[in-house]
Amino acid sequence: MHLKHWLFLPLLLALTLIASACGNNTSNQSNGAAGAQATGAPASSTQPGKAEATAAPAFHTVKTVNGDIEVPTAPERIVAEEYLGSLIALDTIPVGAPGLTLENIYFKESLAGVADTGTYGKMSPENILALNPDLIISGNADSYAALSQIAPTVIVPYGDLKNAHEELTYFGKLLGKEQEAAAWLADYDKRIADAKARVDAAIPAGATFSILEHSDKSTWVYGDNFGRGGQPVYQALGRKPPADVAAEIMEKQWAELSAETLGKYAGDYLVITDNTRTIEDFQADPIWGSLPAVKKGNLYVWKEERSWYYDPIAVLAQTEELADWLTSAQ
Repeated sequence: MHLKHWLFLPLLLALTLIASACGNNTSNQSNGAAGAQATGAPASSTQPGKAEATAAPAFHTVKTVNGDIEVPTAPERIVAEEYLGSLIALDTIPVGAPGLTLENIYFKESLAGVADTGTYGKMSPENILALNPDLIISGNADSYAALSQIAPTVIVPYGDLKNAHEELTYFGKLLGKEQEAAAWLADYDKRIADAKARVDAAIPAGATFSILEHSDKSTWVYGDNFGRGGQPVYQALGRKPPADVAAEIMEKQWAELSAETLGKYAGDYLVITDNTRTIEDFQADPIWGSLPAVKKGNLYVWKEERSWYYDPIAVLAQTEELADWLTSAQ
């Protein structure tokens, strides 16, 4: 009997110590959580999921022409076929872009080292895949099926974003850089306003403007969202085309002209894209030389490498360039 009693006592003592330790551990955990709640500090982590729940999400949903798409919250390897000016304005340099966009003189230096993804409008899937992108941006709806197999792809069709404000606001939200977009646009608005004030002081308010492109075989007229100077003249400077054709070209955005109809579309000032002709060449031409604007020297001739681009960076530079011409000419 005595032997059994002494064997039982150590076992009872051990069980008591274990129960006491468990109680202390529970108490310590409760105190730690309470202390963390009081001070605002995170509790000691036996629940790693809590830290992950407060971190920024890796992806967010954007609405596109192809439906809702999950894109990285902070993409690091973007391939961009379009809208490079907006990306650069937001201090976002892509890893790849088509050769044509890499030649944009308004931000060419910013794209040094960016890989060529192939022909504009027909980027090479193999070239893109090799760049391991985490986001692809394009304006070409036909390419979505192929590109979306490589990485999340956002298609913004040409013309959907009407001006610098719409572009920067859209991409600021897409990339999580709303503040940077607002700051860039504030500076843009100030410089545009300065350029417009200079032009308004030099050129009559009712003077009409035409945006034209000439080649050996044809002549085209353009609206306010098709490059060639339409955005700077019609949007930034607030000028108007001839009243009789204004509705037509603003709706369709372009029209091919014949020699017989050229005079109808020609305003008091002409901004002409031509890779070979000079002002003197237009003045010597029997058809062009008969236009009042050409007779007065109210024409500006530039090459497509400077007029074709219509991104926010290009539009700002073009607006200031045309403002310099219009004010110096007076």
